[in-house]
Amino acid sequence: MTELSRHLSILGLLALLCWGDVLADVVVVVDAKSGVERLSQEEVINIFLGRYRKLPTGITALPIDQPQAGGLRAEFYRKLADKDVSEINAYWARLYFSGKTRPPLQANSASEVLAHVLGNPGGVGYLERSQADARVRIVLSFSP
Repeated sequence: MTELSRHLSILGLLALLCWGDVLADVVVVVDAKSGVERLSQEEVINIFLGRYRKLPTGITALPIDQPQAGGLRAEFYRKLADKDVSEINAYWARLYFSGKTRPPLQANSASEVLAHVLGNPGGVGYLERSQADARVRIVLSFSP
């Protein structure tokens, strides 16, 4: 491989990585009528990792995960807690079998996440920013 082709390959890989970050602009959402204005990253970590399940309004939080197969779930946990999906799965396996808590519900699609958030007062989910419409409130964004 020539020096030029090696540099082009590296630039191409960097471009793909950057493009992936642009496509995966993950936001955490709740129903716009929930009364929740904002959640800190720490609060979202605690909700999605089962440490506590209450929203600031006192309502029980009902988190829902995107499908396992999709890249959005991996991106969410990477940005939220700097963990990959296998680490999250191992974490939940330990907690679930100890009987301490249950993992978030598992959606089959982004539309199912949206329906859950809109259909439950304590629903908390994550979507790509482009999927968040006026019916939901973005309570945490990972964008600068």
